[in-house]
Amino acid sequence: MFPVLIVVLFSLSWKISDSTQPAEEFLHCLSLHFHNSSSISELVYTQHNSSYSSVLKSLAQNFRLSTPSTPTPLVIITPLHASHIQATGLSYTTTYEVPFVVIDLLNLRSVRINVEKGTAWVESGATVGELYYEIAKRSRTLAFPAGIGHTVGVGGHLSGGGFGLLFRKYGLAADNVIDARFIDVKERILDRKSMGEDLFWAIRGGGGGSFGVVLAWKLKLVAVPAIVTVFTVSKTLEQNATKLVHRWQYIAHKLPKEIHMSIGISRVKSNENEKKTIQASFRAVFLGSIDELLPLMEEKFPQLGIVKEDCFEMGWAESNLYSTQFPIGVPLETLLNRNRKSILSKLFFTAKSDYVKQPIPETTFEGWWPKFYKEEAKSAIMVFVAYGGKMDEILKTETPFPHRAGNLYSISYVVDWEEEENKNSEKFMSWIRRIHNYMTPYVSKSPREVYVNFRDLDIGTNEINDKENSHEQAKIWGIKYFKNNFDRLVHVKTMIDPENFFRHEQSVPPLPCLLKKGANSNSLGSL
Repeated sequence: MFPVLIVVLFSLSWKISDSTQPAEEFLHCLSLHFHNSSSISELVYTQHNSSYSSVLKSLAQNFRLSTPSTPTPLVIITPLHASHIQATGLSYTTTYEVPFVVIDLLNLRSVRINVEKGTAWVESGATVGELYYEIAKRSRTLAFPAGIGHTVGVGGHLSGGGFGLLFRKYGLAADNVIDARFIDVKERILDRKSMGEDLFWAIRGGGGGSFGVVLAWKLKLVAVPAIVTVFTVSKTLEQNATKLVHRWQYIAHKLPKEIHMSIGISRVKSNENEKKTIQASFRAVFLGSIDELLPLMEEKFPQLGIVKEDCFEMGWAESNLYSTQFPIGVPLETLLNRNRKSILSKLFFTAKSDYVKQPIPETTFEGWWPKFYKEEAKSAIMVFVAYGGKMDEILKTETPFPHRAGNLYSISYVVDWEEEENKNSEKFMSWIRRIHNYMTPYVSKSPREVYVNFRDLDIGTNEINDKENSHEQAKIWGIKYFKNNFDRLVHVKTMIDPENFFRHEQSVPPLPCLLKKGANSNSLGSL
């Protein structure tokens, strides 16, 4: 599957005063609260700073969001420790609607593994790849069930749930968080005990940017064999791909928990006369050996025709690189490269998601294929990821992530384009909306479920200053991400951030009838 590319940062919107130099006033205020004011120049970048553009661009995983017309932050702050985050929100009152600050947690990225206890503390600014690398250095039989995109930020990934190669065996990344260090709107640093179970529940899948800033997460590591087996088998339409994809729907979610299986569907050139065709690539990672996998596949999915030559054995950490189409044998240190993209990481792209609860008819797949021959779909891909296993056993209310039992698989739709095509980006956006609309009869309904880490503003947004109607507006998109868990998230938000300081287009709102009047001048809410 392609990486879910979530940047770990928190946008803080506020009103700007009558001052003509809001950034300068903000920096002056900030200097009064940093422990070492001389470090401000190294940690804070304004729009007048010569390094501002390069720092901003380094944060962007999707260049569609970094064009000249895209709103940019007034200030980027790169804290070195918790006190810098606490100071960032102090005492700056403003009146404009648009400007915002970005707190980039790049420097807060330590990973500490305790092999004996099977736990890890990881700061939110670390990447999934950095986490996997540190685990693999210390043990070949420990792992963590997060995503496969090694440049994905840990904080954003965990805050939305986080699924990957091990989620059918051990659940989501968020299901395996056992503690956290969190800064709330009153600048307090809280752990699980002091924040309480309601807030601890909310931050493990309730989406980032609604409740506060998670500094670090304590993770429960899981057991894996020293050797896992992977395979990729690709079939074109001429090689019976349609029937194989259709059959996969009845099998993949019932396979043993030890198998993660997905399909990537895209347009390719066939070997015959370079003719365009559609290809379905069946990928799997199995927690076991080739000799264990082959008879299992022969029993459960003989139509795919897996043979020994299709399979490769490797360590679990290496299987994450394989799953993002890095060549077999690339060094494990590749996981540490925060800037290097895999073949599936795109510069300009848009994405949507769906959940499938009943097998889709074969004729529906046949109706898909012509859409992939459109010019704007030349780099489009759809990814099916089988559910079942452990995901059927965890209650939908266990964390805010509700997409559990009853789902056969998820679908991710992605289309990307080159920089020179970005002036016509709407045609690519239109293509993905058309195929998403085409799927309406065949996916989840009432609500049509969406994965929160695939942020989709088409499903609804908040009016940033309409406090009276904010809850009803948010519920339009909120139930699609969280189903009935949305109401509990609103309760937590009202409890922890009643003035709605942490907010963005799709942040959980507090109940307006319970909003407190006035904020403590020594709190983040006074911004």
